[in-house]
Amino acid sequence: MQRLNTTDADFEKKFARIVDDRRESGENVSRTVGDILEKVRTRGDEALAELTARYDSHFLTADLDSWRISADECEMAFLALDKPLREALELAATRIRAYHENQLPGDRDYTDDAGVRLGAKWRPVDSAGLYVPGGRAAYPSSLLMNAIPAKVAGVERLAVVTPTPKGASNPLVLAAAHLAGVDEIWRVGGAQAVAALAYGTQRIRAVDVVTGPGNAFVAEAKRQLFGVVGIDMIAGPSEILVIADAKNDPDWIAADLLSQAEHDPASQSILITDDAAFAEQVEDRIDVQSSMLSTMKTARASWKEHGVMLIVSDLREAIPLANRLAAEHVELAVDDPEAMFADLRHAGSVFFGRYTPEAVGDYVAGPNHVLPTGRRARFASGLSVLDFMKRTSFIQMGQRGLAAIGPAAIALAEAEGLPAHALSVKVRLK
Repeated sequence: MQRLNTTDADFEKKFARIVDDRRESGENVSRTVGDILEKVRTRGDEALAELTARYDSHFLTADLDSWRISADECEMAFLALDKPLREALELAATRIRAYHENQLPGDRDYTDDAGVRLGAKWRPVDSAGLYVPGGRAAYPSSLLMNAIPAKVAGVERLAVVTPTPKGASNPLVLAAAHLAGVDEIWRVGGAQAVAALAYGTQRIRAVDVVTGPGNAFVAEAKRQLFGVVGIDMIAGPSEILVIADAKNDPDWIAADLLSQAEHDPASQSILITDDAAFAEQVEDRIDVQSSMLSTMKTARASWKEHGVMLIVSDLREAIPLANRLAAEHVELAVDDPEAMFADLRHAGSVFFGRYTPEAVGDYVAGPNHVLPTGRRARFASGLSVLDFMKRTSFIQMGQRGLAAIGPAAIALAEAEGLPAHALSVKVRLK
């Protein structure tokens, strides 16, 4: 864990190193993924079966049940849940759906002063593929966060790919799939599953958009396949920035920092505070709390390698630093979070006040928890309904409208050396 103070002579050098740090895949991952994509593109299901046996010890045979998880299995998993857990999943789905329904964009259709009709029509993509991780990151919440916005957008076909090591599937993920109305679930994972969604195989039809979190190989597959399909984003390890004063309970802040550290050894948790003694208290509580976690090994590795305690003289210094970090999650655990938020330009999602832990946003608050990482919040937003929709503009004009704006089009076309463009307007103006 690094401890920095803005009064240190070498602070800027150390902070710049944190800002520029890339906790993501390297060249070897890129080459491996490229080979996998080519195998699936050229050999389809045969390559999928070969790679699934190698990486997941699951054997895809001629039997369709070895390839797909049925809707009946998903419904049974949902009905088998204990009532409190089923109700929690239903509450999450209800709140996520309500929030995303409010994101639906409106069409435009108007006629301007020149008599030209202009507008735009929003439509959903025909199909979407959702990647749902297995192993350490098998989370039903992620399935809801990806599938529900797609359904709200109006996507007709929703195909899920998920690894099932040795044939085992996560019942909570299946329950979430039932609740979200997923159409297909395929027992394939890794970069090969993303390739199957992008290219299509003999069994799995290609989709228009691929979303969902995954490991470095999945993220790299999405990066390489962008253009063949649309993608939500290229997500790296999770991160949280907590800006907190000494009025907070150090136990609360320690738990918030650990909530992201337990995701992955490459995750990053950063505290900015104006009180060095408070930072020490938080550090002590992290040591105590992490020892009691089932995820202790992961959380401690993350905190040791990537954790940061950053001491400022005044909390007003925190926001310029936060804007440079452009973190995935930012907690403003201060008296007046609104004032800070007014100047916070770059963040994936922001959590106001002392009673709004980031973990609530991961499950039941409503906004999407699929967010930009690795400083991409400078130019990207979290997953939304719009990731499953596209906008088509339209134009209509009569003689009056063309007469009003056509001559300018002719002048610009001729200036660009495109005479046929100019001619297509001229012939209508004669």
